[in-house]
Amino acid sequence: MDQSYYEVSCQYLRSIVPEPPEIAIVLGSALGPFADSIENPVTVDYRDIPNFLISTVASHAGKLIFGTVAGRRVVCMSGRFHYYEGYDFEQLSIPVRVLKGLGVRALILTNAAGAVNLDYRPGDLMLITDHIKLMGASPMRGPNDERIGQRFFDVSRMYDPDLLKIARKAAKGSGLTVHEGVYFFMPGPQFETPAEIRAIRLLGGDAVGMSTVTEALTAAHCGLPVLGISFLANMAAGIEAAPISDDEVVAAGDAIAERFSRYVARIVEKI
Repeated sequence: MDQSYYEVSCQYLRSIVPEPPEIAIVLGSALGPFADSIENPVTVDYRDIPNFLISTVASHAGKLIFGTVAGRRVVCMSGRFHYYEGYDFEQLSIPVRVLKGLGVRALILTNAAGAVNLDYRPGDLMLITDHIKLMGASPMRGPNDERIGQRFFDVSRMYDPDLLKIARKAAKGSGLTVHEGVYFFMPGPQFETPAEIRAIRLLGGDAVGMSTVTEALTAAHCGLPVLGISFLANMAAGIEAAPISDDEVVAAGDAIAERFSRYVARIVEKI
């Protein structure tokens, strides 16, 4: 898909919200309550946006929300898209390219993840310094549009050092335990096996989840700085005796929602 494909979505959204957003925020599982903090919101259902995708996950609202946070113009994706929903990796590039086309200058990606690092605990956050994805294609697979980005592009600073510095400073006094580590992508929708978690730990993963990396790669391709934040909803499989469930993820997210929202707002204010 070339640039003209995404421009159709952008034109529709500009007709509703003509002033371009500065910062985009993608909210992962159980982190939707942050959307309630957006001032003067204008909400657009994904289903109404031409050439966009449709979220099928029950805990994801499936809406773009435009407004302001800490005096900054933002657009919030309340609900994201995953490989396990049936989308190809190439299709998963669409939302970030639309956000870039709207004029966004920074992208904050959040997710709910399982803690692999034994020093982490449920309720902690992890700033993503790097990721590991060993399966599947790239969202950049197929013909390349040079107007969007280069065919071969660098990802060594994909998680932007300047944004990480801002997030570190914002963590002080937040009441949150904030780590820094490596996010390991798994395709889902099943949770990982205990053997897979042991392998992930050996390979250098600190947290594991089913999202984020396609968005980060797409942002790197089109030159959009990224900050990634994992909410550690549970200890990964095999670390504790209890089975993992999506209800556990949602309940843990509800418990941290207010503090998490304040933390992201502090980051937005400083970008």
